[in-house]
Amino acid sequence: MSTPATDTSVDSTTVDGSSSQLADEAHHARNVRLLFITLVVVMLLASLSQMVLSSALPTLVGELGGVDHLSWVITAYLLAATVTMPVYGSLSDRLGRRPLLVVAIVLFTAGSLLGGLATDMTTLIIARAVQGLGGGGLMILSQAAVADVVPARDRGRYMGILGGVFAVSSVAGPLLGGWFTEGPGWRWTFWMNVPLGIIAAVAVLVLLRTPVRAARARRPIDVAGMVLLAIATSALVLIATWGGTVYDWVSLEIIGAAVVAVLAGVAFVLVERRAPEPVIPLPLLRERTFVLSTIAGLLIAIAMFGTMGYLPTYFQMALGVSATAAGLMMVPLMASALVVSILSGWLVSRTGRYKAWPIVGAVLLAIGLALLSTTTADTPVLIIDSALVLIGAGIGTSMQLLTLIVQNAVPHAIVGTATAGQNFFRQVGGTLGAAVVGALFASRLTELLLDRLPTGGDAAGGISSLTPAIVNGLPDALREIVVGAYTDALMPIYLVLAPLALLAIVALAFIPERPLATSIEHEGESALA
Repeated sequence: MSTPATDTSVDSTTVDGSSSQLADEAHHARNVRLLFITLVVVMLLASLSQMVLSSALPTLVGELGGVDHLSWVITAYLLAATVTMPVYGSLSDRLGRRPLLVVAIVLFTAGSLLGGLATDMTTLIIARAVQGLGGGGLMILSQAAVADVVPARDRGRYMGILGGVFAVSSVAGPLLGGWFTEGPGWRWTFWMNVPLGIIAAVAVLVLLRTPVRAARARRPIDVAGMVLLAIATSALVLIATWGGTVYDWVSLEIIGAAVVAVLAGVAFVLVERRAPEPVIPLPLLRERTFVLSTIAGLLIAIAMFGTMGYLPTYFQMALGVSATAAGLMMVPLMASALVVSILSGWLVSRTGRYKAWPIVGAVLLAIGLALLSTTTADTPVLIIDSALVLIGAGIGTSMQLLTLIVQNAVPHAIVGTATAGQNFFRQVGGTLGAAVVGALFASRLTELLLDRLPTGGDAAGGISSLTPAIVNGLPDALREIVVGAYTDALMPIYLVLAPLALLAIVALAFIPERPLATSIEHEGESALA
């Protein structure tokens, strides 16, 4: 008689255990969805800030009289975001993602408020730098937090959506920038971030719970490494921004910046070898997958930021379209990147195979850049759209998947550091790409306008105040000169960028394809934060 009772008891326990497990899984899935919504808001905040000024830039610099400082409006943000990425990654592995995200949101919101109040280019550039100090954390921590709760095998679709958010921002940003510029004013491209920042901060405080590694949190912070890394990176960007424009390449200033970059770089390596908790662990630089993925990401980022940062400006000034229309002309790129990013991420999660996607993306990017370089004022819109679709597809199949590949190759205990390290070098490429393209564009444009305008050297003062409205109001003969100068100054640069995507293919071909992890190994973690 006892056997049936025992069997019944075992069955009941099994049922209760199964029900409890199902309830736990449902609770976990709900928390992951809420967390992911939070991270989407954070990613949206960061990615919009990189693109929203692209349509407003011509009017903005025209009003503030600073076309010669145009590239710094973009470069200041990228530089500040870049130097802080490793800091956020390293500290978040030790202290948890939430407190660092709150700090990043506060800095970003403060910079946005200052930018909206700017009355000169100096204040505007400072505001963009403060935005970047927060923006670097927003980009890194949103990706690292996903890795805390979603195994690599399932992470592809989440990373694909985050990539889609960036793609949407690449067009939503210029559209919003154009709408604000033509409506309430360009200052709202900054002020709109304040309510978004408040929403993001509340969401992070309420929803985000990720592990903290108590033992690592007690180790000393690598302040020396962080400072040296910032100095070396800043010197590199200054070389790219000033070289051949503000100063000659062989000038004392450029040579001095190069010396500073080298010395700071060497000192950084020496410090990192002895640091108990290095901001970028040197063994990470010996990891084949990390190195090759990072090289490919850097090359692609140069082409991507160099392309996306200045196209809306070109559409307004050379094609005579409004700021809003310039944003709409970027829709093919956004739509392509959005669809391809989500689709490729879903397929990676479904199949577990990822290596071919970034390679295909780099090929599409190279073809798109080469096609875009043929653009003139008379080029049919269909040709321009085709180039943008190819570029968008290339971005959608590469950038977020490269992050997934790196995260899958390192222990989870340093996933924030590895994610930050890869994005740091990628942003270095983006910063240098934007700086070089902007410097070459501005220098060549000024040279062409001074050479071609009938007033010659007397036009120098007027060039810095050119806006789309002024260009469109010029007599046909003068307008054709300005349009021709914009086309000849910018478009050939894209043909030079195309081979970078081909070099990325070489790096990607040697990445070993490892099985995607189906679980997350949390080691030495304590309370949630």
